[in-house]
Amino acid sequence: MTSEPTLRMLLKSFHLPTFAAHFEDLAHQAEKEGLTYERYLQGLAELEAYERHNRKIALLRKLSKLPKEKTLDTFEQERLPRKIRAVLPTLCEGSFLGRAECVLAFGNPGSGKTHLLCAIAHELIKRGHTVLFTSACALVQRLLVAKRDLRLSQELKRLDRYEALLIDDIGYVQQDRDEMEVLFSLLAERYERRSVMITTNLVFSKWDQIFKNPMTAAAAVDRLVHHAVILELNLPSYRAEKALEKTRSKNSHSEGGQAS
Repeated sequence: MTSEPTLRMLLKSFHLPTFAAHFEDLAHQAEKEGLTYERYLQGLAELEAYERHNRKIALLRKLSKLPKEKTLDTFEQERLPRKIRAVLPTLCEGSFLGRAECVLAFGNPGSGKTHLLCAIAHELIKRGHTVLFTSACALVQRLLVAKRDLRLSQELKRLDRYEALLIDDIGYVQQDRDEMEVLFSLLAERYERRSVMITTNLVFSKWDQIFKNPMTAAAAVDRLVHHAVILELNLPSYRAEKALEKTRSKNSHSEGGQAS
């Protein structure tokens, strides 16, 4: 058995797959360029670190369940109010996670609030943070199943692994008492410990529609806004605008065709 396969097997056994894949090519390059052993090893280590980082980010993105297409690159930031554009870079940097602050996006249907928070979440993942995206309905059902099976505390601990929990469309959850209780338990559990990111079309004064109980609604709001960044997207529907543009374009082409 030659030394090269042995070295490759050793590197794989040490969980250094990038070392194993590239040590020969970099050795030839180092020989040609007259690099020292130390510089050759540094080059391999840097490549291993780079690949590990990429694998970690890919895994975090997969586990997050974020919509792949809802990123900053596909978001029309010029539509945002000036105040939101000003705080967007800071939110993407992620320092609010260390302070367990919440990010709450309010707006009418189609205003872009889900896309905005997903775009921020994608940027957080690029920086190595853990995020989970879920609709409010799916989250409540997940918690109800856990409560039924007498493992709600375990489920809350499992969700606690995520630095940010992005709950989409909380305003559409019309809850009975059990649903209200599990959602409130989650918010209370994460209060001042982990961040929550929420999109909703309901202003706080209407949250009793969600929790069915004014006192519970007030307690939930109090926990969320105590340490929070509030983003108000008082914008027309993005989907409606695009549909209107498409209709105008179609009509324009139709009129052009008739004129010719």
